[in-house]
Amino acid sequence: MKYFDFHTHAFVDSLAERAVGALAQTSDIKPYTDGTVRGLIEALDKNEIEKALLLPVATKPAQQKTINNWAREVMSDRLKAFGTIHPDAEDALEEAERIKSLGLYGVKFHSEYQFFLPDEEKMFPIYEKLGKLELPAVFHGGWDPYSTDFVRGTPERFAKVAELFPKLTIVVAHLGGMNLWDDVERYLAGRFDNVYLDVSVIAGYADAEQVYRIIKMQGADKVLFGSDCPWSDPSTEIALVDGLPLSEEEKELIFYKNAERLLKI
Repeated sequence: MKYFDFHTHAFVDSLAERAVGALAQTSDIKPYTDGTVRGLIEALDKNEIEKALLLPVATKPAQQKTINNWAREVMSDRLKAFGTIHPDAEDALEEAERIKSLGLYGVKFHSEYQFFLPDEEKMFPIYEKLGKLELPAVFHGGWDPYSTDFVRGTPERFAKVAELFPKLTIVVAHLGGMNLWDDVERYLAGRFDNVYLDVSVIAGYADAEQVYRIIKMQGADKVLFGSDCPWSDPSTEIALVDGLPLSEEEKELIFYKNAERLLKI
């Protein structure tokens, strides 16, 4: 079986130790790699994963250009990358154009780190621009260790965005909403042609029976394998999907074919 990990993270070498250490302390999760690109490639090798997608996040508006330049630099035949836009950046729309010109494959948002609601109006011009540029958007979905009691990225909010912006391809991580899977079934799964879900870092959190039910509701052609490495060993999510009563064709779609089609690789 081929594998395309649609959800991975790494940091520039000079910041990796500090960044991973701070996140590990907050989340109480032991990282699977050292947070560098080299460490990510080693993880891919260990799990026989052919390709992966890097999803960087700018936590301040001033960071986006530097991070996007770095993402372009580390791309290779094996490692693809999205860019990042900070919702509060005055040049957000211009940066979307630049992300396209750099050859990056889409844009990653994280509402818990960037402090925005997915369906708030300040985001609408950005979504409109991304739809026109045919740049997919990946969102963190649901709870995060950095979340307060208020979770910003809920399935209901993503459903609103999907309905308002049908030309925007949306990928909601963590099967549509970490720890909010009843709401994924209620509002999101299988309801929108422009919505994909990834299975990153849900093993051990989500009930396998509910995971299977959501995948069948969504359709295997709109589900993506992802690990959230370094925050999960990719073999964990591989085992989760492999253990579900899915056909080989459905598993091939999830493990690599959907990613290749979505990114036009």
